[in-house]
Amino acid sequence: MNTYILNLHCPDRPGIVHAVTAFLLAQSSNIEEAAQFNDSVTGLFFMRVRFASPTDFASLKQDLIAFSQTENMECALHNATENMKTVIFVSKDGHCLNDLLFRCKSGLLGLDVKAIISNHKDFYQLAASYNIPFHHISVSGSSKEQAEARQFEIIQSENAELVILARYMQILSDDFCRKLSGRAINIHHSFLPSFKGAKPYYQAHDRGVKLIGATAHYVTADLDEGPIIEQDVARVDHSKSVEDLTAIGRDTESQVLARAVKWHSEHRILINGHKTVVFK
Repeated sequence: MNTYILNLHCPDRPGIVHAVTAFLLAQSSNIEEAAQFNDSVTGLFFMRVRFASPTDFASLKQDLIAFSQTENMECALHNATENMKTVIFVSKDGHCLNDLLFRCKSGLLGLDVKAIISNHKDFYQLAASYNIPFHHISVSGSSKEQAEARQFEIIQSENAELVILARYMQILSDDFCRKLSGRAINIHHSFLPSFKGAKPYYQAHDRGVKLIGATAHYVTADLDEGPIIEQDVARVDHSKSVEDLTAIGRDTESQVLARAVKWHSEHRILINGHKTVVFK
């Protein structure tokens, strides 16, 4: 038996679940997990189904195409047992990168990290310790187009399904964002837009914040405004130093990014306009 994950969305109407389960039954499939959501605002229906089937992937996908056209659905079929090919971008803050690599090594994330790309050389030894190719690609105003072309070449050559911006401190061009639409996840502190620019934790400390946090979202051409996947916060008080806030913030960023990446790798996220549907 092969294990698959089916994601779909379509205009809501009676009989969708019946049609999907009948299709899977015709494939001699056994449903192991199912979740659904009806967005009453947009009138769209979303569904994720994990199932086992004796049918091979190519044949099942061909039958699914015909079924989805008949039912007016947007469907995506995934092999549930394959780790997701991934490229990670990083700059000089390595806490998220280190956390992701450790989780992968420990079997906690279903990722196959094919390459690490950075505009600095700081983490080439970390990459080597995990036997992951490290690509140093410097970026400047005049070289940005060439740098992104080289970065995208690596992504394509590795057949990467996911790109993670693990504290990569460069703004991607609109064209690059479009190329990575729906398959690039970014992490940032949740002070935005209150504390934009350099040293956000210094700004937060100066303002006496009581909550700090992090947001993981899909990358779009609108800077830090893509569909949100996951967020979390930590409560702080007047006794915390800038260093304390920074440490707490880094822990929160690592945890939030790891959850977002895990859900994406398990095909639990469906994009719903400017929002996401996350079947946890």
